[in-house]
Amino acid sequence: MDSPDTLLKLTDIEKIYGSGDAATPVLSDIALEVNTGDSIAIVGPSGCGKSTLLNLIGLLDTPTSGSIHFNGAALDGFNEIERAAFRNRSIGFVFQLHHLLPQCTALENVLVPSLVNSDRSNAPERATHLLERVGLKDRMGSRPSQLSGGERQRVAVVRALINRPKLLLADEPTGALSEEGSASLTGLLLELSAEEKMALIVVTHANAVAQKMDTVLELRNGKLALQDGSR
Repeated sequence: MDSPDTLLKLTDIEKIYGSGDAATPVLSDIALEVNTGDSIAIVGPSGCGKSTLLNLIGLLDTPTSGSIHFNGAALDGFNEIERAAFRNRSIGFVFQLHHLLPQCTALENVLVPSLVNSDRSNAPERATHLLERVGLKDRMGSRPSQLSGGERQRVAVVRALINRPKLLLADEPTGALSEEGSASLTGLLLELSAEEKMALIVVTHANAVAQKMDTVLELRNGKLALQDGSR
């Protein structure tokens, strides 16, 4: 029986691209349990399937076999509309590239995901609060071209939090930042995940980022395992 704190559970996940002689196995027998408040890093060599795994967790892709449960509910049978609604409601995404809309201000970018949320009455107040929280009080009216790389990533993080997700997925979020910027953003992600009572899963090549997480998992040859020395 799952723990009452279990937020996400992956069971026997397999992902194969192509079919027949062209079939390429990427993930095999993946099992993972994530509790509310967990911070997890997924590391491994380039091309090993880290981003594929994150996409499966975030319902941006579907497994070839296996099951995904979120808060005890199976997600396997969702259609595309249901998957999109679930993502917008329950999962926040941060990528290496910020993907901000260039014509919109920082505040407007943050509010974009709330536009399809049925309960968005407090979104402007929450967006303002979060932007102030990440040190962008005086940059809310600035467009992405007027912001530094670190500031753009902080806007992207706030955008990911606007709908109060239970799980934050970050795919190489510090990859385009300096060492100082990387350390700052990593600390911010951990602080916000604790404040917002979210689970955090980070895919990263940066050992300094991975070691800040509670647990470090290594993906190699399609298998996921606890990295030696991980807490």
